[in-house]
Amino acid sequence: MGNSINLQALTIWKCRGIVMTIKTKRVIVVGGGAAGMLAAISASRQGAGVTILERNPRVGKKLLTTGNGRCNFTNIYADSTRYYGTNPDFAQTGLAKFSIQATIAFFEELGIAHKVEDGGKVFPMSDQASSVLDVLRHELNERAVTINCDAYVGEIRKQQGTFTITLESGATLQADSVILAAGGKAMPSTGSDGNGFLLAEKLGHTVINAFPGLVQLKLEGPFFKQIDGVKFVGTVEILHNGKSAAKDRGDILFGNYGVSGPPVLQVSRTAAQLLHEKKAVQLKITMLDTISPDNLKKLLAARFDRQSSKTIEFSLVGLINKRLIPVILKEAGIEEIKRPVASLSAREQEKIMGILTDWRFTVTGTKGWPCAQVTAGGVATDEINPYTMESNLVKGLFFAGEIMDIDGQCGGFNLQWAWSSGFIAGQNAALENN
Repeated sequence: MGNSINLQALTIWKCRGIVMTIKTKRVIVVGGGAAGMLAAISASRQGAGVTILERNPRVGKKLLTTGNGRCNFTNIYADSTRYYGTNPDFAQTGLAKFSIQATIAFFEELGIAHKVEDGGKVFPMSDQASSVLDVLRHELNERAVTINCDAYVGEIRKQQGTFTITLESGATLQADSVILAAGGKAMPSTGSDGNGFLLAEKLGHTVINAFPGLVQLKLEGPFFKQIDGVKFVGTVEILHNGKSAAKDRGDILFGNYGVSGPPVLQVSRTAAQLLHEKKAVQLKITMLDTISPDNLKKLLAARFDRQSSKTIEFSLVGLINKRLIPVILKEAGIEEIKRPVASLSAREQEKIMGILTDWRFTVTGTKGWPCAQVTAGGVATDEINPYTMESNLVKGLFFAGEIMDIDGQCGGFNLQWAWSSGFIAGQNAALENN
């Protein structure tokens, strides 16, 4: 064979004086987030002509916010047990086909040296999310991927084996395969407004009811403005019908609405799911979780005895955050907090200890989509092939990332799902038989 010329839509082959034109597979990726960029790179590496349609002025806006700007881009402990959805095991196939090791190697190839921190969290050595975005954008450019920004997709139709994508501006594009990587509803300021769900529904797919995940919890109580900003290390636990449904430990932060902090975000998905099912939810906070109840009882008794001349309020200074003391004492039913600590009854001491080790709140809801880090719910996974990410309903339609009914815990698991599903969708969307 002679020379070949690769163009965006066709390849020209010259063989024995005969010129043959072979079309290059046209792949359009809807959404230029983490999953969309990886899908575009994957498809382009298979020889497809790829176009990204991104509604923002620039791709990767949400990626810049991950890991508090440091981009916790995967987790060495990622497996299906770290994911939620109607069928969390759906994620396992994708994680096996494009693993944590493959992800780290992929980014190392692009120039991202990595480091592993507490909990298996993997960060770039640069501690900059912008560096991850920079190398992805460079690779997209190297692969001649066309990026159309400020391109809001209004409709996707398939006729006679070809997809027609109509933008809000009225412009149309055609493709042989389409990858929906438009995200969910979390952090709408980054472009995730749920439009991908509407597009999927119009193509015949079912969307499992979406609700905010990895989000702060609203709690019932009159005192939260009083303790807004108070932070401490402790344990949080979601209770339903008195039984534990989720538990985690770390920095807990009170807000004027309720509570936040990494462990709260970690258990919030369970709370939100229960609330979504109209079930009663309680949050249990253990403030002093490094000491047994028996030892705490002895510690408090000795402390109160040793400081008998102090007021009840002042006797707790140095043990817990000062701003929490009047609230805790009131919760324990002690109104006169200025009275001598020596006047505390055994029952009152028990109540104080009870709150320090088992402070319970009624969960009334979660903060909304602007505060959520991820979307729970999405396109039903039983309508998607887990080995290819292709629709079981529409040939040539693929899905990647948060748009599907798969969401992970906090700590790099959601980005790993974006990379894994994006890689698989891109690779298969580029195949000639699709």
